[in-house]
Amino acid sequence: MSVLTALARVKAVREGQAQRLVSVRHTHVSDRPLVVVPLRMAGETAAPLAFMIGSDPEAPTLLVAHQPRDRALRFRFLADLADQVLPYIESCRTGAEATTAKSGEEVVVYGDAPQIVVPNGGGIGFLRLIGRSTRFRKAEGPYAVPADVPVLGRWLTWFADRADQPGTANLLSMTSVLGAHWATGQSGLEDGNLAALLGWISPPAGLTGPTAAARAEDPLQCPPAGPATDPGFDNEELKPLMDAYDTASDPAARTVAAGRLEQAVRLQLEPTWRLMWRGIDVLRTLEPGASVATRWNRDRSDFSWFAGKFDEMPPQARRDDAVPAVRNLLKRERALEEFEAHRAFDDPWVMAEYRLTGEACHATVIAAEPLRTVSGGTRKTLRPSIRVRISDEAFSAALGDKYVCVERPKQQATVIAIDSETVELELSGGMGRKLTPEPGTVPEVGDRIGFARFSPASAHPMPTLPPREETPWTHGGPPAEWTPSVYDAQEEWS
Repeated sequence: MSVLTALARVKAVREGQAQRLVSVRHTHVSDRPLVVVPLRMAGETAAPLAFMIGSDPEAPTLLVAHQPRDRALRFRFLADLADQVLPYIESCRTGAEATTAKSGEEVVVYGDAPQIVVPNGGGIGFLRLIGRSTRFRKAEGPYAVPADVPVLGRWLTWFADRADQPGTANLLSMTSVLGAHWATGQSGLEDGNLAALLGWISPPAGLTGPTAAARAEDPLQCPPAGPATDPGFDNEELKPLMDAYDTASDPAARTVAAGRLEQAVRLQLEPTWRLMWRGIDVLRTLEPGASVATRWNRDRSDFSWFAGKFDEMPPQARRDDAVPAVRNLLKRERALEEFEAHRAFDDPWVMAEYRLTGEACHATVIAAEPLRTVSGGTRKTLRPSIRVRISDEAFSAALGDKYVCVERPKQQATVIAIDSETVELELSGGMGRKLTPEPGTVPEVGDRIGFARFSPASAHPMPTLPPREETPWTHGGPPAEWTPSVYDAQEEWS
């Protein structure tokens, strides 16, 4: 926890209200997200009990597996889930535009991309498990399942993989997104309770954050947001209702038992459903940061690529080979570095954290030479200089250090002189190609500007990795060509 976050938590306790950590929203929120509230069967790792799902807050769809241990009922439930998820995904494949990738290949990018929002990190993990347990299933032969079930599994696996990529917005955990934008007066573990977290951020009328969060601890008033259910509900309501369903003597009795079970589950899910849309409304009150649209465009491109290649590719492998595993790890590290830099450059509140650690600073321009040039071979090059007084004590400069201007991210500044109170910087980039800088590209005397030792564009380059067929013996050697088999679908918990 950073110093400023700790201070925000102290202030939240003192005022009884969550405190914003950011000045803008750093996550894309779709105009039409698909909200998914999942519940699983207690003691069954990947057995879904119920889902409340939909993109309309006033018209949720309730899906219930009346007996999750029954394989036929479970896969019928998953087919119903596919009937909700797959049409939503397909509805995003509109407004296609042909563009040319860096490789020169012509690709199609759709005008939108799907966004699934679940209550918490456990919901993401549960969707991952469902994807893993269904994507290898077959629609024909022994133990056949409905044709849409393995398709759903592949898409859920893709969403779960996207959630692992920092900065993406195709699959979001509501508690994680809210917790990244607000600080509460409770612990990080308690922030995992969606009702308690929203109680601090947006308490009901007449309540403070602490009192609203205290109410959320009562499972009768605020049932758990899943995927696990409350043990009291399991023992006192769910088990008797499932027993009644299992022992029903005729179809009419089973229909009545199913209706009672569905009503009990609905009462467990509806409070979380309302909280989810309340959380979305709260997030929409924040203006998006400047780089949010750029990252969402990348999400659209990745969705478009996967959708376009879907029919050509086999299901995702259970485990990556050595080279793809390293490549994925490096991509995630670079994505995290880029995302953190984007947040700082978009948001002065986030940049303040870096100023405290000496990674960035604010400075006042006290002298400027905008027409300064340097000779390089046979031609001159525009290299304006500015002299600044740095106001951040944690920041220390050394000759030759290179910084990025926060207000002009394409502009670099190199330290060329230092005295006891000021620093002289040589500017390059972002000023045009002439010997006269474009208007507004060089700071003027009296301007307050920021500099950082990092940049969204300075992520470490990807190293050259060997082709798959040249995997070194230290990493198992070249892997055999992988093709899905019936054994891939076999799991101890499925």
